[in-house]
Amino acid sequence: MSATCIFCRIVAEEVPAAFVHKDDDLVAFRDLSPQAPCHVLVIPRKHVGSLNDAGGEDTLLLGKMLAAAKAIAQREGIGAGYRIVTNCGASAGQSVFHLHLHLLGGRPMSWPPG
Repeated sequence: MSATCIFCRIVAEEVPAAFVHKDDDLVAFRDLSPQAPCHVLVIPRKHVGSLNDAGGEDTLLLGKMLAAAKAIAQREGIGAGYRIVTNCGASAGQSVFHLHLHLLGGRPMSWPPG
């Protein structure tokens, strides 16, 4: 855990969030600045800066993140069509340096995304 990381503070429930999922490895919560009708962030409890910082020991955790995103999409009613995004590095738009997936749905998604 990083004391300066906002997502670590959300995991520790020091900062409030609208949680939609919690388990031993992950939490998921609604984004404060949604870019779609459904915009949920899926994050590991373990602090990992970005996908580039994930090691071989994190392979199972990465799979759990995707499986959780799929299950949340089903519960949120967007299972027929959704997007999962992870930004890796500042030049890709990452603003919080704690690995997270954006689960987006509830509207048509265009391509390329931007």
